Amino acid sequence: MRLKSILAAAFVLASAGTTLADEKVVTIATEGAYAPWNFSGPNGTLEGFEIDLAKVLCERMKVKCEIMAQNWDGIIPSLTAKKYDAIMAGMSVTPKREEVIAFSTPYAAGINTFAAPADGPLADMPGTGESYSLDSQADEAKKRIDEIAALLKGKAVGVQGSTTASAFMEAYFKDAADIRQYKSTEEHNLDLVSGRVDAVLANATVLAEALTKPDMQGVKMSGPLFSGGVFGVIAVGLRKEDTALKAQFDEAIKSAIADGTVKELSLKWFKVDVSPRG
Repeated sequence: MRLKSILAAAFVLASAGTTLADEKVVTIATEGAYAPWNFSGPNGTLEGFEIDLAKVLCERMKVKCEIMAQNWDGIIPSLTAKKYDAIMAGMSVTPKREEVIAFSTPYAAGINTFAAPADGPLADMPGTGESYSLDSQADEAKKRIDEIAALLKGKAVGVQGSTTASAFMEAYFKDAADIRQYKSTEEHNLDLVSGRVDAVLANATVLAEALTKPDMQGVKMSGPLFSGGVFGVIAVGLRKEDTALKAQFDEAIKSAIADGTVKELSLKWFKVDVSPRG
């Protein structure tokens, strides 16, 4: 009887150990330098819209989350090399990226604009304060783009490399502006306030956050808010073979959009709703 009890206890302990060891852990990479989407807070911990959303999604997926920072220029190669399982870093879905990785259903829409010195020649570019979809308002958007291109002749514009912002500049302004690529938005903002570039183009929510900082005084957003087209939608990046994980993310994201959680987090971090439309 005593032997049976000992064996039973050993089985329970072994089972518990197996359960703990087999607990699903999903590692998520973020840039950590793209406020307010993702950034390193004063105490060194990762914060932002995507950090909060990642925690919500993992809770709904019933998995343990580990979120880590990764430089933007190596974020996709490190995913395919299995350094982590997913990317949540303000990454837009593009055909080029889809050749290499898979994406979840979108959790946000990309909205981009320019920023320039308030006392400079690009402070009030045509269409400032207006919004244009490169999809549904293609003709109107192109008219504004042509007007802006004329102003950018001989001007230097900073963008973060390997982003939809750089793709937009190359697609519409490569014959007008001197396009300069940077590793992060922080770097091109520094060059903007230092006078080394005349304007920058980036996600409007990121620029709005940057403009609240003392070192960005004297800079303002200029030109229209552009969405659609090359800016597309923002989603979780995943390895193509991880179909089960993609299905989990898809279900959790749809649930978080449907019950208003994504909108709530958007308003908290951006003061506008960036939930996907349609």
